[in-house]
Amino acid sequence: MITHLALDGALEGALGLGIDIVDTAAGIAGDTTGGRLRQRVASLDGLPVRSSGGRLISVDIETPLGAAEFEPGDVLVVPGPSASSEARVEELLTRSQTMQAVEIIRRAADSGATVAASCSAVFVLAASGLLSGRAATTAWWLAPLLARRFPDVTVHCDRMVVDSGAILTAGAAFAHTDLLLALVARLGGGALAEQVARYLVLDARMSQSRYMVLEHLRASDPVLRAVQQHVHANLHRQLSLDELAGVAAVSARTLARRIRDRAGVSPTQYVHRLRVAQAASLLTTTREPVDVIAGAVGYADPAAFRRVYRRHTGETPTATRTRTADTT
Repeated sequence: MITHLALDGALEGALGLGIDIVDTAAGIAGDTTGGRLRQRVASLDGLPVRSSGGRLISVDIETPLGAAEFEPGDVLVVPGPSASSEARVEELLTRSQTMQAVEIIRRAADSGATVAASCSAVFVLAASGLLSGRAATTAWWLAPLLARRFPDVTVHCDRMVVDSGAILTAGAAFAHTDLLLALVARLGGGALAEQVARYLVLDARMSQSRYMVLEHLRASDPVLRAVQQHVHANLHRQLSLDELAGVAAVSARTLARRIRDRAGVSPTQYVHRLRVAQAASLLTTTREPVDVIAGAVGYADPAAFRRVYRRHTGETPTATRTRTADTT
């Protein structure tokens, strides 16, 4: 049994797509999964909840959700409530409802259920202690906060889904679809998940990197703004940490800490991210060969560029160009 726990402020699209994915999987699989793809929507108190848009979301269980609801093999899925900023997440973590959800999550895990969460709900999962010592992901713009608030969690800000055994986490809002496909693969097999993706026209996405809006970080931090401007002006050459620190008028140690706190990555990874973002722009707006673009963004070795690009975006440069060409 899959239980979708809807919290106040839930995104209707994420919740609805999750339900549709499971329904589609169950329709394809028929009786072959032993009932593992049965599903229901629940709230903490058995009452309808308000979505992020203010509309009521109905539930299938009209009584408070309790620990006795879960057995080994069950799955508890928590889509993230709307949280567009770190301040919104901090507010989410102070709600009494969140504390109730934390307790339900703990007890579900103790009962042998798999627990999965996406976006801001990953913070609720982390507050339960179940992510301690594990790897996780969340919305890319919330990853630095997750790393600061829960330092015992290994945060992979670029990953779309992180599978840590009995715990699965996913990135921003509609990474919830990737999370549900991962659960379908676990419950019904990879071939079933692939069929579902084909019927619903869902692409396999391994990384959030290509969705990251670097201006989001630049606008919020003058140090990162100075670093980004200098990197963009000098993409053709290698840049040392000391040079970047000098441009930002801080020490190398302070810059490294600032980048880690704000972007969730090392300075080297951050510069790679800036180079890759520019490369992606050139791939989609010009017809320059990939090797030429590699040199333009600072990679003398095209093979090294391709490796870095794939690591950060989850696809090859050629795939980016083909994908974007197909949509124009």
